[in-house]
Amino acid sequence: MITTTSRPAWGRVFQQPAVEFAPTPLNVLEGSLPAGLRGTLYRNGPGRLQRGGDRVGHWFDGDGAILAIALRGTDATGCYRFVQTEGYRAEAAADRYIFPNYGMTAPGPFWNSWIRPVKNSANTSVLALPDKLLALWEGGNPHALELQTLETFGSDRLDGLVDDEPYSAHPKRDPQTGEIYNFGLTFGPKVTINLYRSAPDGKILQRGSYRLDCFPMLHDFAIAGGYLIFCIPPVRINLLRVFSGLDSFGGAARWQPQHGTEILVFDRETLSLVSRSRTDPWFQWHLANGCETPDGEIALQLARFPDFRTNQHLKEVTTGRATTLARATLWQLHINPKTGEVVVSEELCDRGCEFPVVRGSDPGQPWPATYLTVHRDGGDRRPDLFNAIARYDTRSQTLTVADAGASCYPSEPIHAADADVPERGWLLTVVYDGARNTSEAWIYPDDLSSKEPICRLALPQAIPHGFHGTWHPAR
Repeated sequence: MITTTSRPAWGRVFQQPAVEFAPTPLNVLEGSLPAGLRGTLYRNGPGRLQRGGDRVGHWFDGDGAILAIALRGTDATGCYRFVQTEGYRAEAAADRYIFPNYGMTAPGPFWNSWIRPVKNSANTSVLALPDKLLALWEGGNPHALELQTLETFGSDRLDGLVDDEPYSAHPKRDPQTGEIYNFGLTFGPKVTINLYRSAPDGKILQRGSYRLDCFPMLHDFAIAGGYLIFCIPPVRINLLRVFSGLDSFGGAARWQPQHGTEILVFDRETLSLVSRSRTDPWFQWHLANGCETPDGEIALQLARFPDFRTNQHLKEVTTGRATTLARATLWQLHINPKTGEVVVSEELCDRGCEFPVVRGSDPGQPWPATYLTVHRDGGDRRPDLFNAIARYDTRSQTLTVADAGASCYPSEPIHAADADVPERGWLLTVVYDGARNTSEAWIYPDDLSSKEPICRLALPQAIPHGFHGTWHPAR
């Protein structure tokens, strides 16, 4: 545990709820927009962390708000709106919290958590489809929004989900077929991983399922050639405490390293289990990517924590001050898909990092680079937010860092292909400036040959730090 006495520069953005804004032209502060950068950056994250004088119990509880930045080569427009879920509207009308959530039990007597559903916060990620944008959350149906105005249409079953069935926050799109893969956890007598294969328009075409013997913390998975890979860390949620109203999901989650990490390998075509195994304990939120290697193994990259202290760190972030240090580094595994055995496990880079992403053309395939948020040099020994982005070259095994500067905090870097020059690409990140309490969108070349952004766009107001985003190229 590390003690801090002053609020860090990033803490200001968490103190007040965000304010929506309609489509607004964005001014170029520095540099110029790349002519071939045409499309829309969408980002999702908790925009409201307090209501009626009360604060949420965890960063994961905040109401989802979507930022859209439309780029047309010569100009840019921004829009920011809350996802109008049923829970958001009910609590806005009451001006108080009503529902339980990841880090909250329902206010009032403990039996309120028996009779009130967990609120779908729609706050974690986004999936852009041809005719709508999906706001994603771990524990329920996605919500559909209009692509330009971000008007909420309502929850969406994608022609294959039942009411409130989880459709998780990290779908993977096959770059060759356009098909989309995802999963969701449901619980009954047994906890089940439900697997989904969808058409490019999001409609679910095929389902599979596999029963687990525990309720784990599972946030992400990877496509790797002909396989789907899940790493299930040894975090166990005590459902009895949750369902009795004594604790929230996050509060009832316990690190139990004696169980080790379980590796599940599924066949992409049949959605059936190929193999399972156990290996050393670790925790991860995010997998970067996977692929099949020439010798028949699976290569898998992930941001790996040694334990589950990240949960406490993320809980503290909402107060504007964190004291728990939780540090992930970039690792690579080699897995035998027939047995699930981890053949090789190695740390690629010892820099504190998170939010590993790859180009849209790379999921499931060998990839040239992984993009990350990282700490400034030496800053990963403090419980701070990330203040740089980086490119890890998978061939040369080198890390190139673009430092955002003191008091500036970039979000997950999203890759965007250039519409005019196929071999060129860009990295887009939303940066909060804690010294000025403002937010900007920064654009870098994807090789980070320029350590400074080649374009900075001013946003109308400070945007609370969020989680995940996507790039939707213009059609």
